[in-house]
Amino acid sequence: MKYVRVTMPDLSKWDIPALFIAENRARYYAGKGAIPSELWNRTFQKEYKITMEDDYELTDWLSNNMNWDDVKDVAKKVSEIKLADEDLQEGIVNGEKEIIEK
Repeated sequence: MKYVRVTMPDLSKWDIPALFIAENRARYYAGKGAIPSELWNRTFQKEYKITMEDDYELTDWLSNNMNWDDVKDVAKKVSEIKLADEDLQEGIVNGEKEIIEK
């Protein structure tokens, strides 16, 4: 399974499932305007595939279109180095991101 690992300002690392990010992006693009469900499904599948295959699209969408509140229920802390108060929104926007497979 593919994840985006985000390093937060306190240096903790969080894994966010790529499929969650891809679904969010695909819903956004498929949901633009009133379109028939068949076209919505095709658009969703196309955008989902694009996002899952392009690491830049994954990290860009997460950084620029999602908030900590969007991902907090699916994000898993994988390391903890507590140096300062966590600013999880700042990490989503500006934290270092890498793609990992588990």
